[in-house]
Amino acid sequence: MGSIALPARAKLNLDLVVEGRRSDGLHELRTHVQAVALHDLLIAQKAKLRTEMSMSGLVPVGSGPNSVLKALSALELAVGHSLPTRFWLDKRIPPGSGMGGASSDAATALRAVAALYELDVDIPELARQIGSDVSFFLRGGGALVEGAGERVTPRPVADAWFAVAWPGIELSTALAYRAYDEVGGEGPNQLRRAASSVNPSLEKFALALGEGWRMTGSGSAFFLECPDQASAAAAAERVDCWTAVTQSVGPWA
Repeated sequence: MGSIALPARAKLNLDLVVEGRRSDGLHELRTHVQAVALHDLLIAQKAKLRTEMSMSGLVPVGSGPNSVLKALSALELAVGHSLPTRFWLDKRIPPGSGMGGASSDAATALRAVAALYELDVDIPELARQIGSDVSFFLRGGGALVEGAGERVTPRPVADAWFAVAWPGIELSTALAYRAYDEVGGEGPNQLRRAASSVNPSLEKFALALGEGWRMTGSGSAFFLECPDQASAAAAAERVDCWTAVTQSVGPWA
């Protein structure tokens, strides 16, 4: 196999309840998650000597570890040798938006590299080690996600359209959860109050959107569920920021 190209799809948290904090510091969640058509694009190709990576599009400003390379490192550790790979990643999911872009990229990298090198490894276990949302993105579709993201129960996928609005704020998931421990939460997404305490302009943005819009994940993007594509497009046109019109998608594995 010369190269492989895969979409790394986004997700929306249709609701989100924080059920407590564990002894390891992680938070227990209960959330219904839906994968949507909006996606990053990852191309992976075997390299001769060393791993290289190129990124385009909505590249994160933060300097944290890249999730694709983190996934590759986990695979290399599992098999006990290097897996030199050339990656091209086109970022179409806004960073720090709560739509799971980094986790989706990691899950997609696990699948791509495992296919390229025909690896016999426990991909679900590696996904759990990498990050809380990575397990969901191995399959996608609709799911009830519990625990720290490791318990994923498939759910039927309803045919739905969504308008998505992102205020251009890269919100730190870690800071949002830290704030939750101080301010608590309520409503469909119990992290909204915490996210707004991290960045007060987020609450102003939410109020400007109007009724019906819900925050996804730990923020900062909001979505409006619509009956059809035209309604979603009309809702997106009324918002003065980055927007997308997307629809629910079924599982890919």
